[in-house]
Amino acid sequence: MFLRVVIALQTLALFAAPVTAGLLLTSPDGQVLHSASAYTVFAVAVLHLLAAILAWRPGGGPPGPILYAAGFLGLVLVQVALGIAQLKTLHVPLGVLLFGLSVLALSRVPAGRRISVASGGPAVREPDAMP
Repeated sequence: MFLRVVIALQTLALFAAPVTAGLLLTSPDGQVLHSASAYTVFAVAVLHLLAAILAWRPGGGPPGPILYAAGFLGLVLVQVALGIAQLKTLHVPLGVLLFGLSVLALSRVPAGRRISVASGGPAVREPDAMP
């Protein structure tokens, strides 16, 4: 559940980044806002990696999400470096890719454990009544 929440926050942060990039073009405070959104994306990507590790180690989950989160964090670091270097022709498409990967990751994380309402053994279907 925690991993799903973190990936949802990551997706929202990645959605906010192009909005602040638009403000960068139209507002004098756009630089500060876009920088803040970049720090937020980085922080949530680190949190994503930590959540993946916590879901794997104590929870006994698969280690695959850790590799995905580490790769995602690496792409975020490249994204930040491209933004600092003002390489918009690579920075913008990588941002779109990151958003798409985050949405994909959000769709693949299980929604969480459901608690069965039945108290007892497996559900038994009663035979249909005959007329």
